[in-house]
Amino acid sequence: MLYVGYVMFAVVLLVAVIAPIYYGDSATAMTSTRNSGPTGAFPMGTDGLGRDMLARTLVATRVTVLAAISATLLAALAGISIGVGVWLAPRRVREASLRVIEFWVSYPAMLVAIVVAAILGRGILPAVLAIAVANTAGFARLTANLAAGIASRDYVVTARLMGVPVGRVAARHVVPNMAEPLLILIAQAFAGTLVELAGLSFIGLGAQSPAFDWGSLLNEGVKKIYTNPILVVAPATALIFASMAALFIGDGLAAAANPRSNTSRARMLRAPVPAPASAATPVHSDALLVVDDLSVRHNDSGKELVSHVSFTIDRGEVLGIVGESGSGKSVTASVVAKLLAEGLTASAGRLSLAGADLFDNLSRKDLARRVALVYQDPGTALNPALTLGSQLSDVLVKVLGQKRTEARRNLVERFSEVLLTDPEGRLRQYPHQLSGGMKQRAMIASAMSTNAQLLVADEPTTALDVTVQREVLSLIKRMNKEMGTSVLFISHDLGVVRALCDRVLVMKEGEIVERIDDMAHLSPESVKHPYTRQLLAATPVVHVPGAVTAGSEALR
Repeated sequence: MLYVGYVMFAVVLLVAVIAPIYYGDSATAMTSTRNSGPTGAFPMGTDGLGRDMLARTLVATRVTVLAAISATLLAALAGISIGVGVWLAPRRVREASLRVIEFWVSYPAMLVAIVVAAILGRGILPAVLAIAVANTAGFARLTANLAAGIASRDYVVTARLMGVPVGRVAARHVVPNMAEPLLILIAQAFAGTLVELAGLSFIGLGAQSPAFDWGSLLNEGVKKIYTNPILVVAPATALIFASMAALFIGDGLAAAANPRSNTSRARMLRAPVPAPASAATPVHSDALLVVDDLSVRHNDSGKELVSHVSFTIDRGEVLGIVGESGSGKSVTASVVAKLLAEGLTASAGRLSLAGADLFDNLSRKDLARRVALVYQDPGTALNPALTLGSQLSDVLVKVLGQKRTEARRNLVERFSEVLLTDPEGRLRQYPHQLSGGMKQRAMIASAMSTNAQLLVADEPTTALDVTVQREVLSLIKRMNKEMGTSVLFISHDLGVVRALCDRVLVMKEGEIVERIDDMAHLSPESVKHPYTRQLLAATPVVHVPGAVTAGSEALR
């Protein structure tokens, strides 16, 4: 679709460049053949002055396309500037600006364009300005929504605290991080601009004689629609062709930007060769998760990120995976949760969860009932534009089929269980109104609400202070003991892993280098691999007479 749009738009640009050179005189020359139907000399007929309609349509391509491009770029520049500026402005200015944008966007763009063009006067330039004003609101709204999350990121806040000018913050840190959706919007807005420009010219507010564009040609042809309908075919076809080219490009960019719509980028395949006997892991009858000979490689470079990994997790068991950054821990967990990143391919001899083969196309409902996730940074896992209640209840309503009131009641109960104060009030709050520990509690409550069989916790305490870490670890352990939820716990902290997990896998460079089945053996004297001893040696320990470790105290 994307390449079809590129080809079609290239044809439009080629006509816009060449047609005025070769057909400029034919488009304005008056002949004695007036109001003619299709003939060999005039395939699309002639108008009331005997001018060739095909030549006029081809020549009008330059004016129409240039005007549409100008209006789209003006709207994009103004809208993006407003949208970014809103979130970099003081709070009162931001709130007032957001209300203005909401009011502005509530009116149809074509209606706004007609009103503005009537005020500015007739002509191509006033029409371009009118359409730019009308479409600015759409760009401002999207940009403001995108900037809402980006403006609160640490690197943006740090830049502002260091005194970096607002314009430079916007240009270097905010706009580049929203370039992809903005390009999609620009391509789709161009198609709408073509139609709006033609509409203004059609009603007499656009191009004025002797200038002409597709809209004015349509206006002339419609007057003779009953006597010589061929006159509207050429400008109408040109308008549809150019609009479809822009829409194809926009839809193609959107599809390319969505990894879920391009399954060739992230694939899960059965391993064609069975795992070697030495790599196989015994499978118990009580095993909930079975991973056998899992490998993950990068499609472009061919590099293996995970190599021949095998393990099981029993029902009610907490399995820890430890290792330095880049060792393959999170990639392994993403395969288990069927959230493999684009550009990667996973293969395994066997991959099953609660008896279900993860290679099969499990429904969203089945997957949601089996797996729950708690991420390292709850701030990035929550949508800043939605309240906790609206976004955390989506899975319960849309996937598990609960009613909205039932889902909210479920969340209130879970919020109470994780000791969130005023649970009903928290549902009405936005993520930025909660502390890091409270957001992580809310994520754990959301995981508990689905009664999942497996909880994948990807470094859930790394971004939290020590006191909050203890609370979060206690909640995970409670979820494991009281609900029987199995846990795949990923962490850098061996002290936490020692206190929480039943078994531990040590990963290095995508491979499991050591398995520790008895946590009493997780000590420098008992472990076998040098890398495990290095990890233990790197764990900070504070010796206080009569004190116990934070992790052990939290999980007693």
